[in-house]
Amino acid sequence: MIHTDKIIKSLRLTEKTNAQSSEIGQYTFEVFKDASKGSIKAAVEKVFDVTVKRVNVMNQIGKPRRNRKTGKTTRRAGIKKAIVTLKQGDTIEIV
Repeated sequence: MIHTDKIIKSLRLTEKTNAQSSEIGQYTFEVFKDASKGSIKAAVEKVFDVTVKRVNVMNQIGKPRRNRKTGKTTRRAGIKKAIVTLKQGDTIEIV
């Protein structure tokens, strides 16, 4: 099993996630494929010192790409995203 401080790869920052974080306290993270909801919750609570209310997880399939020389199609690597809802009043400081 992966250590709790190694589960979170990065914080996903887009216009939609910025709006979610400021309005309803949801933050989106890219996590390792092996991570479960419980391990993601434990990792976020340990790393950012907040209380997690709910964790939603989705697997995003990689986009297809075509090789210009051979014409063969391949897929980029997919990612696993976790949308974490925090307790009312808790925030994560984005630097």
